[in-house]
Amino acid sequence: MVFLFKDKSIVNILFLLLLSIGVHFHFFFSTPVMLLNTNDGLLSILMKDYFSTINSNLLFVIYMIALLIQAIRLNFLFNEIKLFQQSNYTVAMTYVLLSGLFTTWCYITPALLINFLLIWLVIKIVQLYNQPNPKEVLFNIGLLLGISTIAYHPIALMIIITAFALAILRPFKLQEWFVLIMGILVPYYFLGGWLFITDHFNHFLFYLPNIHFEIPVLIFNKSVIISLSVILLGFLAGFIYWQQFNSRLVIQIRKNWAVLFVMSLFLITAPFVFKGVGIQACFICLVPISAIISNAFSYPKRPIFPNLLFWLMIIAIVYNNWELVKN
Repeated sequence: MVFLFKDKSIVNILFLLLLSIGVHFHFFFSTPVMLLNTNDGLLSILMKDYFSTINSNLLFVIYMIALLIQAIRLNFLFNEIKLFQQSNYTVAMTYVLLSGLFTTWCYITPALLINFLLIWLVIKIVQLYNQPNPKEVLFNIGLLLGISTIAYHPIALMIIITAFALAILRPFKLQEWFVLIMGILVPYYFLGGWLFITDHFNHFLFYLPNIHFEIPVLIFNKSVIISLSVILLGFLAGFIYWQQFNSRLVIQIRKNWAVLFVMSLFLITAPFVFKGVGIQACFICLVPISAIISNAFSYPKRPIFPNLLFWLMIIAIVYNNWELVKN
């Protein structure tokens, strides 16, 4: 099945649609669920106010459209910056497959919607390397970081990742760091001004990330163990294949890969750093992890291992779907 996504053809979008319907076929038997936590940012409040009355069939459409747009946009981005030796649709395929591996990743959550801004942020970050005058890009990155953090607090981890990216993608210039910091603070400046004018400034702390180290509650049933094992296998395989071809990549691509690896390691800590966000917050990890795991689908010359990994994911997804339908 993997060979269907190893070509750069418009037909692959149809295959992605069919794959996403198969991955989330549980929606035909169970009503789409919204999973919100009003302490993790403004986006949860907006979703509670405007999504709670939406028909369940429309929620299904919203989830599928969001998933497909994100997968395709992410795939176009990584093909555009030549992250892989050949352009294909394996990143989009991996993104769709990963979305079905955990129960909470099949729900409509702020983490699902915030990935639109996260992908946009990654697009801006990879533009830094060749920018002769990067101040405008850095200010826009800061704005996106500030807005995204207000909307969904776990995105605050991207501030550390962006600082790392700036450090390795650009020579050190103090003015550029100030521009980035200014961009991050501007959304909070206007938010504070609005709250002050409306006499709600005492709510300002609500929009700051609530950092609280804790161990998230995770029931290690068969579904979770199978999904974690498949993701770990895919990540390790993707890392091994990436190492084999890393020496052939130009320095810019290597640095972009370094940013993605650091991004995956930091974002996966979101449930441990932010109070009450749950495992669903790890959905934001799909952006970097999809690229890493897709190495295991793109680089092997023999189709045995890619197909084996694909069907292992499908088995885990089918089991997860069965758990969703039962509940």
